[in-house]
Amino acid sequence: MSYSSSFKFAGTKMESVLFALQEKVKNEGEDITAAIVPLLKLITLTLFGFILIKYELIPKPTLNTLSKLVFVLFLPCLIFTHLGPPITLHNIVRWWFIPVNVLLSTAIGCVLGYLVALICRPPPEFFRFTIIMTGFGNTGNIPLAVVTSVCDDTDNPFGIDCYTNGIAYVSFAQWVAVILVYTFVYHMMEPPLEHYEIVDDEVGEIEEISIDDSRPLLVEAEFPGLEDQESEHSKTPFIARLFNGVSERHVPNPDKIEESSGAGEEEEGDENSPKSIACLVEPRMVSKIRVVAEQTPIHHVLQPPTIASLLAIIIGVIPAVKKIVYGTEAPLEFMTDSLDILSEAMVPSVMLILGGLLAEGPTNYKLGTRTTIGVIVARLLVLPAIGIGVIYLADRWNLLISGDLMYRFVLLLQYTTPSAILLGAVASLRGYAVKEASALLFWQHACAVVSLSAFILLYFHLLLLYV
Repeated sequence: MSYSSSFKFAGTKMESVLFALQEKVKNEGEDITAAIVPLLKLITLTLFGFILIKYELIPKPTLNTLSKLVFVLFLPCLIFTHLGPPITLHNIVRWWFIPVNVLLSTAIGCVLGYLVALICRPPPEFFRFTIIMTGFGNTGNIPLAVVTSVCDDTDNPFGIDCYTNGIAYVSFAQWVAVILVYTFVYHMMEPPLEHYEIVDDEVGEIEEISIDDSRPLLVEAEFPGLEDQESEHSKTPFIARLFNGVSERHVPNPDKIEESSGAGEEEEGDENSPKSIACLVEPRMVSKIRVVAEQTPIHHVLQPPTIASLLAIIIGVIPAVKKIVYGTEAPLEFMTDSLDILSEAMVPSVMLILGGLLAEGPTNYKLGTRTTIGVIVARLLVLPAIGIGVIYLADRWNLLISGDLMYRFVLLLQYTTPSAILLGAVASLRGYAVKEASALLFWQHACAVVSLSAFILLYFHLLLLYV
């Protein structure tokens, strides 16, 4: 072979290497752009909300009204119009890991929260609060906003069904999160008994923990009409008093919960009285558990977004009804199209509300800087890293839908979001750690701008390697 041909061959080989390197850099640049640009859109919308409230361009009650519209109209419309079309009995079976993953992420987060509480040593009255704020993430509004923004770009890596599938996957997880809030979270956010006893002893009768009448915006952000949900025991250490037998003046007696028509006429010493028979049939511990179940506000699960999810699932699994409601030739297409138009206001409204929340800034709180940093690191850095491992193992064990990148992306997002704003509303409902919840949510969402961007970029890289 001559020197000229060898030189030509080497030059051709070098050109191919440079071309491949250029293509790789170009693809990586496109991946970074596809991950960052959607977040920049969301940050811009949040900035508008921040400016509107910070410089008092609109009154704060305006965003409160907007949050109610999101809760009762925009979000239910989004769920109904996008969960119904893809839902079938077959898909419900295929999507089984979505609600399971919500439980897994919450359980792992609570374990991390327990470790944070042990290491950082918050004030004793905030031990349970630290666990909940670390464990329970935002599985609704922020994932919906991220998916919507990502799928708005035609060059997204998730294909033409990106938006429809993404919204359906996120919506399918809502019912699990709502049930957790009104059962586990509701009771974990109960005011601590020790603090409440001091108030009881000093005043002579139980007083509710004082809460500023001017509720933080976060209280209304995901829980409009909160004041209507308060009950007789919502701001008392109900469970602690019931099981410890302390100061039971304001706790219903388990033996008197059930009404007996002839209770007033029976003598206390009568062995055949309904009360005596009930005590023999039902042990006191079982009776206390029954009282706790009766005081759990599980009926509040039927909120507009949950009702929209149930309707979409019921209609979706019945083909005859589905053809009437969904589809281009459906008789009720005009209705679903109208709802779809309304649903488009959901994401910008949510981001404006979030901006207003950040504009209020952190309040004075007693949680401590060390615990605040611990919760932020555990929730925004450690938990997403663990989530990557969980989803990787689930994929290796063939628990996930084969080849569906959006499915994996939504599952990963469930580990990545900051604590749910709804926790601040529950704190206000229970009269417990309201200022602490407001401050911690502020710092988490401020830090999540960076952490969420970094992890979404990482997820895009991992998912494209998966292909």
